Amino acid sequence: MTESDADPEAGGDADTGGSDGESATDPDGEPATGDAEADASPAREIWIEKYRPRTLDEVAGQEGVVEKLKSYVERDDLPNLLFSGPAGVGKTTSATAIARAVYGDDWEENFLELNASDDRGIDVVRGRIKDFARSSFGGYDYRIIFLDEADSLTDEAQAALRRTMEQFSGNTRFILSCNYSSRIIDPIQSRCAVFRFSPLSDEAVGSYVRRIAAEEDIEVTDDGVEALAYVADGDMRKAINALQAAAVTGETVDESAVYAITASARPEEVEGMVSRALDGDFTAARATLDELLTDRGIAGGDVVDQIHRSVWEFDLTDREAVRVLDRLGEADYRISEGANERVQLEALLASLALAEQER
Repeated sequence: MTESDADPEAGGDADTGGSDGESATDPDGEPATGDAEADASPAREIWIEKYRPRTLDEVAGQEGVVEKLKSYVERDDLPNLLFSGPAGVGKTTSATAIARAVYGDDWEENFLELNASDDRGIDVVRGRIKDFARSSFGGYDYRIIFLDEADSLTDEAQAALRRTMEQFSGNTRFILSCNYSSRIIDPIQSRCAVFRFSPLSDEAVGSYVRRIAAEEDIEVTDDGVEALAYVADGDMRKAINALQAAAVTGETVDESAVYAITASARPEEVEGMVSRALDGDFTAARATLDELLTDRGIAGGDVVDQIHRSVWEFDLTDREAVRVLDRLGEADYRISEGANERVQLEALLASLALAEQER
């Protein structure tokens, strides 16, 4: 599993509520400790940070990548790295784990993390990156600069980054993280060891979710774990966030709680809607769609994604699956261009029903 996702990918300064160094008090003059204690309670912790792996061995579902990264650290021969893959699969976690392994307790002083989606221009390269690379450091051969979402950098900024990587190659190592390596210019890719992080398997997500549930003393059912893995779609951050959200709604995290808290359709609901359209029953298919969009508040884009993910798992013939994908691609493109989601999804179902009626 990083992205900086996350990914997969928190803390803030406490507000004293007072001024001039005075402590916050309630109207009776007593220290207002109630809110502070609530803020510090474990229930308010963000689980994606609380359970973020600290070492490479703890990174889930990326065994091949982890083994190679560990060999770099053990040989003390770290090159520039490029991590590519979807969100929530361990890219940012792997970068921070490398820094912890190399620097120990000093890792935060020798590790600079930047998000390129916030600072996309050339100034961030000429400013913060160069300043950090130039600054002195004690006892270590190099420092690490981690640039998350590097594919958001403009071409001009990437060209400047390439020159910076050359200039400070003796005392700085760069770790770049991106969703799409094709958006990174070739001169940077050629200077990095490229690692491709794949979406996490349902087994990897389920195992990690069960471990967190045990740590938090939460009862999670087998169908609840399956639902979390389905909703996550390979994104560990999404699974952990869904588990934490579902845990506060009741004593047991089951399938119903997961789908309710994540506003996701059950796979069988999506399959039923598509099957009715393929059978020529547009009215029944449209009723299901209306329930998903209106009563449940599910976004049209999410419905498109769920149909696409599950189409080969439906009990459809190859011909029917091809028809669905053909219409789905057209609807997805139109929605991405700003068309009305409901209109496009109804048109999708109508085209499937018409094709059946015309046979």
